[in-house]
Amino acid sequence: MKSIAYALLSAAILTVVAPASAQTQPTAPIRNVVLVHGAFADASGWRGVYDQLTARGYTVSMVQNPLTSLEDDVAATNRVLARQNGPAILVGHSYGGAVITQAGNNPAVAGLVYVAAFAPELGQSVLDQYADVPPPPNFKPEEQKDGFAFLQAETFRAGFAADVSAKDAAFMRDSQVPVALAALKAKMTTTAWKTKPSWYVVATEDGAIAPELLRKTAKRINAQTTEVKGSHVVFLSQPKAVADVIDAAARGAAKR
Repeated sequence: MKSIAYALLSAAILTVVAPASAQTQPTAPIRNVVLVHGAFADASGWRGVYDQLTARGYTVSMVQNPLTSLEDDVAATNRVLARQNGPAILVGHSYGGAVITQAGNNPAVAGLVYVAAFAPELGQSVLDQYADVPPPPNFKPEEQKDGFAFLQAETFRAGFAADVSAKDAAFMRDSQVPVALAALKAKMTTTAWKTKPSWYVVATEDGAIAPELLRKTAKRINAQTTEVKGSHVVFLSQPKAVADVIDAAARGAAKR
């Protein structure tokens, strides 16, 4: 009789415990990703990352920054974030890092990924960060009379896209999108990386932002950091490596 009673008691305990353990399920990753390009470029450069992420089941949207002012670019980013059907990982390249720093406190943003990017402090601008570590010698913007800047044609590939083919670099050079220098001088009024989990890709052969500055920035914002061998457009030359970091961010942010 004792053995029967013990068996019944054990079954009752298991019945009570089972629902609680069933509730401990792995957290699903964030499924939405929003990609923000930087200066002198447009969103088409994200195609390789887009292909990688959509193949893994992510819904990927790209912001087309007007590059007319930081305010305009943040508004463009928020416009895309408003279209998401759930929380999103917000990714910024280069100057796009300043955009996501300013826009990243949007409630739709679950985490931030900086790809060879600026992440200014409160009251700091993109150009202020260069005061800490100057840009490499082949990165040479030329301001026009209207306050917009292009990169010099002669040093474009060496400074911006040294690890893509000469043909692709020439196309990027000739299709570059000028940026208003006012956008690069705009001061941050909020810093999303202080409240949102952050990940960072250091491009170890960056010719536009010195790798030393990239590493210092990643450390300063306490980001989970991955170093990838590549130029400033590492997202274009190493799309799988960059997509892997975004994937890790989506999984990591879901656990927060």
